[in-house]
Amino acid sequence: MIFSSLYFDLAKRNLELHFLRSALAIIGIIIGVLAITTMGILGASLQASVSNELSDSVNTITISPSPGSSNDPDRITAQQLKQIQISAGQNDVIPLNSGFDSITVGSKEGFASIYGLKPYQFPGLLELEEGKFVKSSEGVVVGREFADTYDLTIGSRITIGFDEHAKKVRIIGIVKNSGFTGVVSTDNAVIASDKWYFSTYGGDNEYSSVIVQIADVKNIDAVKDSIGKRLNQRKDVVSIYDSRAFLDVVNSAIGMVSLFVMAIGGISLIVAAVSIFNVMLMSVNERVKEIGILRSIGTQKPEIRKIFLYEALILGVVGSVIGVLLSLLISALILYLVMGGAQYLLEPSTLMYVPFGILIGTGISLLSGVYPAKRAAGLNPIVALSAE
Repeated sequence: MIFSSLYFDLAKRNLELHFLRSALAIIGIIIGVLAITTMGILGASLQASVSNELSDSVNTITISPSPGSSNDPDRITAQQLKQIQISAGQNDVIPLNSGFDSITVGSKEGFASIYGLKPYQFPGLLELEEGKFVKSSEGVVVGREFADTYDLTIGSRITIGFDEHAKKVRIIGIVKNSGFTGVVSTDNAVIASDKWYFSTYGGDNEYSSVIVQIADVKNIDAVKDSIGKRLNQRKDVVSIYDSRAFLDVVNSAIGMVSLFVMAIGGISLIVAAVSIFNVMLMSVNERVKEIGILRSIGTQKPEIRKIFLYEALILGVVGSVIGVLLSLLISALILYLVMGGAQYLLEPSTLMYVPFGILIGTGISLLSGVYPAKRAAGLNPIVALSAE
């Protein structure tokens, strides 16, 4: 134990004697660990944020027509809707029409998503911010982003469509922004009753898609199987997916991007490893006579290796710790600026990158010191003592 402490002190003394050189090697480790850890933390925080945003919609199933089916490929028929309702049991079934059309508000023109819903199903799918929901074919509600874009308030009128197909409607409600949950995106949308949608775009009692809201998420697979058996008996007439799949796709995409950026950041760690390798080799060349003296008084090869590995370990630990501390600070700042808060920084899936960064930085440093340490231990004591 005393010998280990002595060897550690020798390693520490040498790094202090060549402080500038050691500091440059540490900076390389700091940059590499900072890049990898920060990208990992930001990626994990974004995944946690997306999972939290979509957590309320993971209990939904969406049924849409399969391309190439025998019926109209753009619609769910009334008969198919009935089969879905039977399969869904006590769960809420929401037939939905969706499209895209031009919008005119005064001198402003643009485009927006158009949704058609049964009036009694508005509260189950939308969150009202002000005004009221549609209760008949009169009036529409719009997303908050849409209202802000066109400076709209309750009572404002907008024109949907153009020429002889144009229709003026009055806004009676504004719903909160929902982002895209894998079900509907109402931020830049106009939501009307299904009667209004049918009268404007046709297709009475036929729908673009059907949403099933599952009361108990444990039953989601059973309901999906039941719908599939009823509607896709001979061939795929409808496509059935639940929002868990959407969440998995989003998280997978974020994870792949984070991994790619982390790999780019890893290049700086390779540069740092080369720097440490160079520092250690220079240290061996400068201390040949010292090594010879240590060997002559009985120091064994493993102890010589230990001295140089301690040097690499100190460089790696110091650089890695500083790197992860800086990455936490920078990540918190970025999350605050982008998301308005750094609450996801404390998630276990995020904090795991702290020990990961330290282990990677320290491991790279130790690997870089293996060959120089082995070379130092392999020096012939007589030759080393005669060195100038």
